[in-house]
Amino acid sequence: MAKEKSAESAKTTERDCKIQLYERYRSEMIPALMKELGLKSRMQVPGLKKIVINVCTSEAVKNPKVLNNAVDELTAITGQKAVITKSKKSISNFKLRENMPIGAMVTLRKERMWAFIERLIHLSLPRVRDFRGLNARGFDGRGNYNMGLKEQIIFPEIDYDRVDLVRGMNITICTSAANDNQGRALLEALGMPFRKR
Repeated sequence: MAKEKSAESAKTTERDCKIQLYERYRSEMIPALMKELGLKSRMQVPGLKKIVINVCTSEAVKNPKVLNNAVDELTAITGQKAVITKSKKSISNFKLRENMPIGAMVTLRKERMWAFIERLIHLSLPRVRDFRGLNARGFDGRGNYNMGLKEQIIFPEIDYDRVDLVRGMNITICTSAANDNQGRALLEALGMPFRKR
């Protein structure tokens, strides 16, 4: 009964975050971005397509059960079931064989994507120790942004007492931007705290 209520409240929170950030994006940010980027149509304004969160752990080579904790933590952070990723090729120096489970990943779209980016910007990034802003060199040339986090404990969903191992993660934010300038303008409008040059 309690689990059903918590799942229901999580869905409501996601919907609220989506409504707040997405509605602000549609009503305020799109016109501002059109003016800033010199675009003529609302359809040309860059938007978010998806967010991919990836965790890879070397301990999984020796002990595959470590991945269960990584999957559980990633599921708690994103609100969506994580998928176990497997190695593509064998590397003898790392004692790694092909198709060995070595990580977990989640692809977020629509409401969950907007809810996650809202929590990332306003709750998680301010909890990073000695945070001076995100590196603006994480763009790939096509407007997508890639960032790494050293600790999963910055997310409020993670219970610090239950963490068996501090592990990092890679977050890729895919946008519909034509270039890096448009992608950066979009993320800055959403509130991403980039480091000042």
